[in-house]
Amino acid sequence: MFIDEVVITVKAGNGGDGSAAFRREKSVQFGGPDGGDGGNGGSIFFYADPNVNTLVDFKYKKIFKAQHGENGQKKQMFGKAGEDLIIKVPVGTQVRDLQTGKLLLDMNEKNETRMLLKGGRGGWGNVHFKTSTRKAPKIAEKGREGAELQVKLELKLIADVALVGYPSVGKSSFINRVSAANSKVGSYHFTTLEPKLGVVRLEEGKSFVIADIPGLIEGAHEGVGLGDKFLRHIERCKMIYHLVDVAEIEGRDAISDFEKINEELSKFSEKLAKKPQVVLANKMDLLWDMEKYETFKSYVEEKGYEVYPVSVLLNEGLKEILYKTFDKIQKVEREPLEEETDIMEVLQELKIQKDDFEITQDEEGVYHIEGRIVDGVLAKYVIGMDDESIVNFLHLMRSLGMEEAMQEAGIEDGDTVQIANVEFEYVE
Repeated sequence: MFIDEVVITVKAGNGGDGSAAFRREKSVQFGGPDGGDGGNGGSIFFYADPNVNTLVDFKYKKIFKAQHGENGQKKQMFGKAGEDLIIKVPVGTQVRDLQTGKLLLDMNEKNETRMLLKGGRGGWGNVHFKTSTRKAPKIAEKGREGAELQVKLELKLIADVALVGYPSVGKSSFINRVSAANSKVGSYHFTTLEPKLGVVRLEEGKSFVIADIPGLIEGAHEGVGLGDKFLRHIERCKMIYHLVDVAEIEGRDAISDFEKINEELSKFSEKLAKKPQVVLANKMDLLWDMEKYETFKSYVEEKGYEVYPVSVLLNEGLKEILYKTFDKIQKVEREPLEEETDIMEVLQELKIQKDDFEITQDEEGVYHIEGRIVDGVLAKYVIGMDDESIVNFLHLMRSLGMEEAMQEAGIEDGDTVQIANVEFEYVE
């Protein structure tokens, strides 16, 4: 089954929490802080596997999570780092943020491995918070949460030459003749239901890849006949073979076919329309009126294209074209489709922005304090439930502007305030 587009969720591992432990040996009367750091969370990587050619493996599994880091332990023992997760995709897969549509990774090189999401950093143990005035800190740092993202995987086949043309002009027969692609052949339309790749081997050290794209029809760029899904598979190609039934066996006009296909290429992508194109006038063996071919040839050449008369059925005229093609594509560099966007920029854009402090009052008159700064401090520190930890937390919040926010919200001396599940009485 050929699947070239899927949506999955990826999540980097969370960092482990630091430990707020103290030395407790009998020989040590006043044991100092002894908590170790948490381990880093695992990261999400993508690997361009040349042995995979479809996204079918993602049809049933939609969520991919790297391993969390372990918490730090006493005796300054570090937590174990979480294992990275490597996701294998076909060469030519693009990874996009689903919400913004921005390109994050373009996996267009065989065997390349690239990181998408970095695992959360492990939190510091309380040994890092010891100072000359704070000999026994009871706080430790929480591990950072690993980022989570919904991404769209789009497969765009990597081929040197794209084979385009109306249905039944002989594309499947052509790729079967010049390679070992084994495409299905028939006299009915839309014989090819999915893109096919074929390797053309001319001689030792001389080969290139052709992509056989299902027959295009008018309106393909808008999705008619699934044309838009097929067209994206030839965006990476270096040049185009445009097959035309010059014998007009199907009753269509060869010049009209040529123009309509090029119009669809242009409407889908200007880059695609400007790629080098060679026109193959096929079914010459069935052509009784050579004036038809000469008229077609003159028209196409006036447009600036090379025209070659061929008969795929009789294998006539193909060898010369294949050798010329190999020489041409050696001089053409594969252009990038679009620029990648830095993942941090996308994560920042997707981040929900809160006010620094959000203060509300419930029906019983208790004030509740939430907001970006509260979340940030809670995410950064492991807050114990002992009095010292709570006081340290409140002092930290005060230094970050919470007191001013409380006064602006109308909180007065004696009012009850709840923050981070801790309730206290406000004293000016």
